[in-house]
Amino acid sequence: MTFTAFPYAQPLHGLAGGILIGLAAAMMLLGAGRIAGVSGITARATGLSRGDMSRSSALGFLAGLPLGAIIVAQMLGLIPSEFAPWPLLVVAGLLVGFGTRMGSGCTSGHGVCGVSRLSQRSMLATATFIAAGVATVTVIGALS
Repeated sequence: MTFTAFPYAQPLHGLAGGILIGLAAAMMLLGAGRIAGVSGITARATGLSRGDMSRSSALGFLAGLPLGAIIVAQMLGLIPSEFAPWPLLVVAGLLVGFGTRMGSGCTSGHGVCGVSRLSQRSMLATATFIAAGVATVTVIGALS
């Protein structure tokens, strides 16, 4: 989602968001002894996976993701702009969910938490995510 208000501050918003993601991942690891991998937490919340995190904790974590973004956007007066139709976003979300199950994790688990723990599996997965993103942008750029 892009924000139309304060376009000059977008790099600062990204920096602030990255810092908050890192702090949240560190707090979850240090406080709960859990990796903040959103796909794993989603699997626990939906009952697709079992683990030591309770289902209510997983649901609370997931509810906090959009609620936190909404609260910050409201506090800063940011106006989100729609960039894709909802059906396309739903299909994209399902494809991402399928991919994270195949890859045994998502960018938050591998990229944020795994790389910081120097996990070789996570470094390989993150390199694959980045390479796939670069390839996708290159192909779409060539087709447009």
